[in-house]
Amino acid sequence: MTHGSTHDDAGVAAAAPASSSLPSRGVDVLPPVARTELERIRRRWSELPAREAATAAPALREAVEAIAGRSAAAALPDLGPAVLSDQLAVVVWDAYASGHGDGVADALTGLRRALP
Repeated sequence: MTHGSTHDDAGVAAAAPASSSLPSRGVDVLPPVARTELERIRRRWSELPAREAATAAPALREAVEAIAGRSAAAALPDLGPAVLSDQLAVVVWDAYASGHGDGVADALTGLRRALP
């Protein structure tokens, strides 16, 4: 039988959330047209054969980087074609959440129309 505590709880406290100027999780910052275009792009991207996706990936990657540049200073990692549509969704949300979403919906429409 062990007497007393088996680990030290000194100084343990609940972590306080970091303060953020971004909207809380429950807020949808995407306008309906941007959300619709993102859904269309994600669906189309998932349906592309691997060869066509590899051919279209540089254009999608360029769009992801351009939109990311609106709200982030850090470069995005190149995780390959399989996750490009997910990266796009994240950077689009970030752009709108940080107040830099002007023109993003139009860019998404053009991007979708350019996909094979």
